[in-house]
Amino acid sequence: MKRRPRRSLPASLVALVTMAAGALAAVTAVQLLLGEPPWISYDAVARALHGLRWTDTAVLLIGIGTALVGLLLLLCAFVPGARTVLPLAPGDGSVDCGAAQRSYRNALHSAAARVDGVRDVKVKARGRSVRAVVRTDRTNTTGLAEAVERAVTQRIDQLGPERRPTVTSKLKAARSK
Repeated sequence: MKRRPRRSLPASLVALVTMAAGALAAVTAVQLLLGEPPWISYDAVARALHGLRWTDTAVLLIGIGTALVGLLLLLCAFVPGARTVLPLAPGDGSVDCGAAQRSYRNALHSAAARVDGVRDVKVKARGRSVRAVVRTDRTNTTGLAEAVERAVTQRIDQLGPERRPTVTSKLKAARSK
């Protein structure tokens, strides 16, 4: 179970451009059927396109632009995004289960924040590593970083991710007065 984000932005852009082109064609067709002057004259478009050659700069630039947009859309479709669900180790029943990345990070954050002497903590969980940046008001910080690492490691063991990350911590203490 490795859910990836949906590619909703590129899909929405393609849908909007396609819908606009279809609406424009439909409005022009209805205007022609009603005998009204169309927004886009078919004769003017046909004359402009008929006057172009394959070797013209405009044709080359439009072709390159279209190819780049197509390649960008293909890249969006095939390159996987960051995982949104972290796979957890299978339990007794071998059922696939996972935790949302945000929930996983929040659980590790709360474990680190419960350590005595921690004023503020920021946890980054990426791939195979978890990094906790701890702020404290203590002047004597002996063992605080190790206590935070132990608390985070214990919480990771409780959650049981499929791949166990390495835990590091960085301590930022107040200056001694």
